[in-house]
Amino acid sequence: MTDPSSSSASTNTPPIATFEGVRVLDFTQVLSGPFATQQLASFGAEVIKVEMPGSGDMTRRGLSYPGSGLSPSFVACNIGKRSITLNLKHEAAREIVTRLVQQSDVLVQNFVPGVMRRLGFDFDAMRKIKPDLIYVSISGFGQEGDGAELPAFDGAIQASSGLMSLTGDNDAPPTRAGYFVVDMATALNTAFATSAALFRRERTGEGQHVDVAMQDTAVMLQAPQMTSFLLRGNQPRRNGNRSPTGQGCADVFPTADGYLQISALKDSHASALFDAIGMPELKQIYPDARARSVDGDALFQAISERLATEPTGHWQSLLEQAGVPVALVRALSEVASDAQLQLRPAITEVPASSNDPSSIRTVAASHTSDQAPPAVKRPAPGLGEHTQEVMLELGYSAAEIQRLRADGAL
Repeated sequence: MTDPSSSSASTNTPPIATFEGVRVLDFTQVLSGPFATQQLASFGAEVIKVEMPGSGDMTRRGLSYPGSGLSPSFVACNIGKRSITLNLKHEAAREIVTRLVQQSDVLVQNFVPGVMRRLGFDFDAMRKIKPDLIYVSISGFGQEGDGAELPAFDGAIQASSGLMSLTGDNDAPPTRAGYFVVDMATALNTAFATSAALFRRERTGEGQHVDVAMQDTAVMLQAPQMTSFLLRGNQPRRNGNRSPTGQGCADVFPTADGYLQISALKDSHASALFDAIGMPELKQIYPDARARSVDGDALFQAISERLATEPTGHWQSLLEQAGVPVALVRALSEVASDAQLQLRPAITEVPASSNDPSSIRTVAASHTSDQAPPAVKRPAPGLGEHTQEVMLELGYSAAEIQRLRADGAL
C-alpha cells in the first residue's frame, strides 16, 4: 500500500503529467487526427504538427474569429502543439523525418491509405528507424480492402455506417447529426488506442501499428442498435427525438415558450411524470414500458398538449422536484455560460497566439482528476511557427536551415 505521506500533495512536488516525456509526430489535418493528438498534448505529450509549407492544415483556411488568422475549428483541435512546415515530397524530407522519428515515440497520420507508403514514410519504413515506434493510421475504412482508398469525411461516414438511417423522423429523409460526431468520436477512439499502445510498450518494449477507421468508430457508436440487428435481424425505425425504446414519454416536448427533453423510461419515472403534470389517469392506460411504446404516438400527443399550456420553467421545476429526468433544450450561448460548466475544465481560456497574450475561450478537456489533470501548455500554433527551433533541436545549423528553406524543403 502506498504511504500517503509520499504523495505529491504532501510534498508539494508538482505531479508528473501522464505523457510527460512522450513526443508525438502529428502528420494529420482537419478534425479527427488533430483532436486526437491534442488530447495527448493535454496530458503532457509534446506534439509536433508537421504541415505543408504555404498551405498547412486545411482547417486553417476556414472562417477566422475576429483579430486572428486562425479558424475556430483549427484552434479547437490544435492548442498545445508546436508547428513545423516540411515538404514531404522534397528529397531532403527523408533525412528530416528520420531525425524526427528517431526522437519520437508516436507518429499519427491520416493521409489516404497508400500515400505514406508512396512517400516512403509508411510503418515498415519508420520502424526500421525506431523499432519501438507507435505508428497510428487514421482513415475512413481501414488500411486494407477495396474501399480503403476512398476519401472519407464525417457526413459520408454517417451515411455509409448506418448512422443516418437511424437519425431523423420516420416519415422524413435520413438526417445527419448536427455536428461532426464521427470525426470527434474517432479522435477520442484514436487517443484511447494510442494510450493503450503506449501502455503496452511500457510493459513489452514493443512498438506497433494502430489502424483506426472512422467507419469502425461509427459502428461502435451504434453498438446497441447494431447488436440488436445482428441478433434479431430488425432494422430500427427512425424515431426523431424519441428514445430508441419508442416510449412516448421519452422525447422532446414543446412548452409554451420552448422545449424540454424528458426521459421517463422507468415505470417510477413515468408515474411521477403523469402525477406532476396533473394527468394521473395515464398511469392506468400506460402502466408499463410496453404500453408506453406500443401506443407511443398517442401518449406523446397527450403529454405535448398538456406541456404546451405552461412555460418551460414551470414544468422543469415541477419535474425536477418529482425526480423525473428532464433537461432544457439549450442554445450554445446558454451552455457556454452554464454555472456548473464553469466548475469543469471543458471550456478554458488560452492565449490567442504566441504573439498575442489576450485570452480566448475554447474547448479543452472532457474530464479532470486530482493528480495531473489535463492542461493546455500553449496556444494553437501559427503555420511553421516552431520550424526553426525544432530543426535546431534535431541538430541542423542555422545555415543548413536557411538553405533548406531556400530549396523549398521547409
